Amino acid sequence: MQFQQLRSFVAVAELRHFTQAAERIGIAQPSLSKQIHSLEADLGTPLFERGPAGVALTQAGEALLPFAARIVADADTARRAIEQLVGLGRGRVRLGATPSLSTSIVPALLRRFSTKYAGIDLQIEEGGSRDLERSLAGGGLDLALIVLREVGTDPALAAEPLLRERLVVASTGALPKEIAIGELRERPLVMFRPGYDLRDATLEACRRAGFVPRFAVEGGEMDAVLSLVEAGLGAAIVPGGVLAGRRGLHAARITPAMHRIIALAHRRDAPLPHAADALRATLKVHLYARKLPAGDKLLF
Repeated sequence: MQFQQLRSFVAVAELRHFTQAAERIGIAQPSLSKQIHSLEADLGTPLFERGPAGVALTQAGEALLPFAARIVADADTARRAIEQLVGLGRGRVRLGATPSLSTSIVPALLRRFSTKYAGIDLQIEEGGSRDLERSLAGGGLDLALIVLREVGTDPALAAEPLLRERLVVASTGALPKEIAIGELRERPLVMFRPGYDLRDATLEACRRAGFVPRFAVEGGEMDAVLSLVEAGLGAAIVPGGVLAGRRGLHAARITPAMHRIIALAHRRDAPLPHAADALRATLKVHLYARKLPAGDKLLF
């Protein structure tokens, strides 16, 4: 198997389209098709099913994809590391972050970083912590800001706790300074989509308090949930930091206190490119300089 064949295979597998894959990796579509056919011939089995509905992976293609994706990602990481040996004048960092952190921390962080390292290209991927962990483990990201879970992260990843955020109840109506979880029994909630960290935390807190919450609407991510709360549809449990600038929303501390731990994760088996390491250092400087909401605490 040749590296370029694997790169072509991964591009088609991710995009499910030969022409778009060729455009992504910068070769002509006939050349890409030839590479795929050569790879299939070398392996002695088809990797794609081509039909009217589009391109789909065969069983052999599904088996090959995680290995091929890791090889391609490692090669890209190695190339960036060599390029950056001459300094941080150029390079690329691929950062993942959950939607709430993309709202509260990431914009100012990237402004600080790009001011100092103007030649570094930044790529951002937004998603839930589990999705980001999978992308990291597969080599699709250099770093990811994730929410630590009680069950732990993927063992292939190293996660450094950075920040403990206090969660609050957000609502448009007047709220007391503190509110017990049990009092949410009578309040309709705006709920995050399934698989979202704050959804799991809210449901678990309500379960421990002995009730199942009533949903006014569910299925959104952070910006959507905050907008729905602003529209008066219900309350939501969110980190206090995301309410900055949301003048129409009021916050109440939760008793007993609820927190979540924010960590910076990366692969254990791959050294960080210089640009990614610089972003990690910039993140810590940024968090030190940032005025933390009440109840939040740095962990480094």
